[in-house]
Amino acid sequence: MERGVVMANEYKVSDVVREVYAKFQASPQVQQGIDFLQADHQNTIADQIKINEVPAPPFHEKERAKYYQELLAATGLSEVREDGEGNVFGVYKGMGNGPRVFVSAHMDTVFAEGTDVTVHEKDGVLYAPGISDNARGLAAILSVIRALKQTDIKTVGDIIFGGDVGEEGLGDLRGIKSFFRENQDIDGYIAVDGVKAEVITYLATGSRRYEITYRGPGGHSWNAFGIPSAIHALGRAIAKIGDVQTPVEPKTTFTVGTVTGGTSVNSIAAEATMLLDLRSASEEELRKVEMTVMSLLHEAAAEENARWNSSAITVEIKLVGDRPAGQQNPDANIVQAAWVATESIGLAPEFGPASSTDANLPMSLGIPAIRLCGGGSEEHNHSLNEWYDPTNGYYGPQKIFLTLLGWVGVEGISRPLLSKLQLR
Repeated sequence: MERGVVMANEYKVSDVVREVYAKFQASPQVQQGIDFLQADHQNTIADQIKINEVPAPPFHEKERAKYYQELLAATGLSEVREDGEGNVFGVYKGMGNGPRVFVSAHMDTVFAEGTDVTVHEKDGVLYAPGISDNARGLAAILSVIRALKQTDIKTVGDIIFGGDVGEEGLGDLRGIKSFFRENQDIDGYIAVDGVKAEVITYLATGSRRYEITYRGPGGHSWNAFGIPSAIHALGRAIAKIGDVQTPVEPKTTFTVGTVTGGTSVNSIAAEATMLLDLRSASEEELRKVEMTVMSLLHEAAAEENARWNSSAITVEIKLVGDRPAGQQNPDANIVQAAWVATESIGLAPEFGPASSTDANLPMSLGIPAIRLCGGGSEEHNHSLNEWYDPTNGYYGPQKIFLTLLGWVGVEGISRPLLSKLQLR
């Protein structure tokens, strides 16, 4: 099967993977874990609410990290700690002869400091900025740990559970980048992000983000008329970007997200800045659109200068975000494991479109990685009107639990489906 978008009705699972999950279905210990996760649902919701009400604005996740570290320690994980970047994690020790997997959810939100993150409940639905993205992911991880501890399942490989910083916006995946830089022994990774339990994501959307500033002499709109304007140069650039043609497949996009500059209505602007977001599911296409746009930015400065017979306008282009594109082979055992895990809890698995999550980084490094979701349903995430419906939310932790057991193996039941790094 070619690597790319795979249709669910075409997906094939190997006999090897099917056999592992048949053993899980027949194991009272594994099934006890599944039952526990359903029974633990209200505890998970309580965790989700408490986590959400600890603010974690961009670049200020420390308070939530401290709280989440305490929650991880309370589950009984070993080696619970905070690293130099602010990530917090602990280890569920395996038997010592299997792969080492990292599972994390991002702790940061997109909301500015001072945003009211108090959770309000109405008719069973939870309302609050960040309640689904990503308080749900953090809470789901805690429930999975409790299930492992409750059943005393002996995994073959180690599982590291944690919360990471800097996933949103200009955080630029700094937490996950730091973790994989400092931990060279990770054999696989699961990002817990989003809520729809049926979804498996093996495609990572890459992005390049720029802060672009045009500068000129500036002056009075009447007395200095005839000199070039930084805002006019910026406008030329935006118009050119708006006309760029990008492929539909692999999906490649662009947007000017914010624009600032100028002094007053009767001033020729001395400075104007925009933030530009470029994305693609293909690293090659991302680089192509980036090269095109970079050329247009300089053309805009040259045209504004030429309009006024000047050389005063300059442009400064600063890279402020770099998320690599990536892809996990959809035929890999780890993806098949997630597929059958979904079926095992009575859901119809589906492959999600390319997305931008913490899984981007390990995928780009060639480390097996996917994104799974925390369960439930949601709408309006990244907005003040965000809400989360916990109905059947336990499906998310159940799927993560079963997927992990397939990856790392269970002593006396199954060998790991994930290979150790040095054997790949």
